[in-house]
Amino acid sequence: MTDEEAQVAALEFLRRVQTRDLSRTERWLADARRRLSEAERRRQLAARPVPDWRIETGIGDGPPASVHRGDCYLPGKRLRMKPVTRAQAVSFLDAGAEACRHCRPDTALGWLG
Repeated sequence: MTDEEAQVAALEFLRRVQTRDLSRTERWLADARRRLSEAERRRQLAARPVPDWRIETGIGDGPPASVHRGDCYLPGKRLRMKPVTRAQAVSFLDAGAEACRHCRPDTALGWLG
């Protein structure tokens, strides 16, 4: 093998190594961007103000099933919750919606229904 052939072979090897390294770096970069995006989404969710009152809605357009304080720990991901004003929360309780047995919004609202 001549010196020129050896140099070409070495440069081709170097190109393969650098291409592999570049692919790996691009995967790392994509993973880092995805983690950053997820962290930003979590920060935005955490920064959202907690409403004072929420209603738990049923499936469809039915009446509210129950009223909760905004900081109630009971509503999980499966419950459909909607923020409401104090007046709306009282109105829903007056209309027959149940008060959450855990956070007791009726007591916090001073509702004597």
